[in-house]
Amino acid sequence: MYRRQFGSSPSRNNGLRTSFILFNPHMRIIKLHIPGDAPASDLMPQPKADPNTDLCKVLVESYAVNERMNQLILEHLDPAAWRAQLPGSKGRTIAAIYTHVHNIRRKWLRLSAPHLKLPATLNRTTATQKQTQTALLESAARCSEMLAGALLQSPSRIETFHRDGWAKPWPAGPAMLAYMLTHDAHHRGQVSMLAHQLGYPLPPKAAEQIWGWEKLWKDCGFTHPR
Repeated sequence: MYRRQFGSSPSRNNGLRTSFILFNPHMRIIKLHIPGDAPASDLMPQPKADPNTDLCKVLVESYAVNERMNQLILEHLDPAAWRAQLPGSKGRTIAAIYTHVHNIRRKWLRLSAPHLKLPATLNRTTATQKQTQTALLESAARCSEMLAGALLQSPSRIETFHRDGWAKPWPAGPAMLAYMLTHDAHHRGQVSMLAHQLGYPLPPKAAEQIWGWEKLWKDCGFTHPR
C-alpha cells in the first residue's frame, strides 16, 4: 500500500515543496518531493491558492496512481506466468513487457531530465517479478519528479520531453503526461491479456481494485480523484 507522509519542515522550491512517501509493505520505501503547499505555520502570510498549480499537482498525483495499478497487477500475477511463452509465439513475455516499461522510463529520464538520478536498468532475461516491482516503484518516483519539473514551478524546470532519440522533442507539459500514462496502460492491457492466454488469468479482485479509483487515490495517500 502507498501512503503519503508530510514532513514538518518541507524543503523550499521557489516557494514550497510537499513530500510524500510511496511504499509497499514488502518493498523498500521511496520518497518523492513534489512542489506544493507548506503547513500554514510556515507561511506568513499565506498566498492565495493558484488553481493552475493545484491542477498540475493533481496531474502529477495521477501518475503515482497509474503506478499503483502496475503494482496491483504484479501483486496478483501468478509467478508461473512471469516467463511463460505462448506456444508458437515469439512475442514478449510478461517479464519482458514490464522490464521494457521500466527501461523506457529510464530513457525518458536520461533524455529529458539528465539532472535526476537514473534507476538501474533491468535485464528482461534475469529480472525477477519482485525485482521488477521494486524497480518500477523507483522509476515511477523519478518520473513523478520529472513531471513535477515540467508542470509545476521548479528550479529544475523541464522544458522539453524526449520520448526517444529518433523522435522530435515536445514541449514538456500535459501531452507528455498523456503519453506516459498511455504507454503504461497499453502494456498493462498486454499483460492482462497474455496472463489470460497463458492460463493464469488475473483474479477478479485485481480488476476490482484497478477500477476502484477512490481507494487507489487513498492508497497513494491522496484525498480522492479530483
